[in-house]
Amino acid sequence: MKKILVLFIALYLTVAVVYAENVVYNPNSKIYHKLNCYSAQICKNCIKIDKQEAIRRGGRSCKKCGG
Repeated sequence: MKKILVLFIALYLTVAVVYAENVVYNPNSKIYHKLNCYSAQICKNCIKIDKQEAIRRGGRSCKKCGG
């Protein structure tokens, strides 16, 4: 039973890492964009981070691309 639980936890963590989505986040406006968004491409002070991290920092999705 203990081995099954450890295997399940390892599988869950692996799946969580696979589904991590990177976005381009503007710390000034607190807006995050998809990587291919035009607004992200012209942003001068944007950083590339995980979507969950952008949300944790108080970010909201772009109205053009949906973040």
